[in-house]
Amino acid sequence: MNALRQRYLARLGLQVWQRRGSESAPDDSARPEPRLEAVPRMPAGGAAGDGTDRWTTLAAEVAACTRCALHRGRTQTVFGVGRHDADLLIVGEAPGAEEDRRGEPFVGRAGQLLDAMLRAIGLSRETVYIANILKCRPPGNRDPKPEEAASCTPYLDEQLGLVAPKAILALGRISAQWLLQSEMTIGRLRGQVLQYRDTGIPLVVTYHPAYLLRSPQAKAKSWQDLCLIRNLIYPAQ
Repeated sequence: MNALRQRYLARLGLQVWQRRGSESAPDDSARPEPRLEAVPRMPAGGAAGDGTDRWTTLAAEVAACTRCALHRGRTQTVFGVGRHDADLLIVGEAPGAEEDRRGEPFVGRAGQLLDAMLRAIGLSRETVYIANILKCRPPGNRDPKPEEAASCTPYLDEQLGLVAPKAILALGRISAQWLLQSEMTIGRLRGQVLQYRDTGIPLVVTYHPAYLLRSPQAKAKSWQDLCLIRNLIYPAQ
């Protein structure tokens, strides 16, 4: 384990244990340690591209949406946050209670961990764009229903078209399976470069921050995924 990886794990609150030689390695331990390249400095702020007016009208359309029954129980919609011309688009599954209250994706403990994950690879909430598949909170934070995800996906696709990112990071099983239209487990989807539909945009899957809070041993694997996505965005010159 190199020093950079140790610093990452320490920042995410994971105690580092050295594996004994007699212990067997996990299935994906044979994957090579990803290289972490230098990140070019990005402009400060949340500047929008040429589609500023469309961002405004799209947000208004989402706020007034009644395409599925979820609108009846929401406090407000959770549209998205970040740079409108970001190199990286991060997609989660749906808002939780705090997101529904504040109108912003990935807040609370999971959001704090996501912020730490981004900082560990030289990015921040302000330099990426973050959205969910669903724009309204499902009751009791249950999994999204297919018809709900289908109703919201056109909004996400338009956000994707406006941002035009270099890559997409799918957080968690539900986001990954819906975006890829796959029933494969997250363990089989992560650790590789996939593609979102026929857009040609590379997509990488990793664990949801809420899962990492419950299963901190998985943070070591998330490091590989984060390095993979960053090297896609900023390849070595």
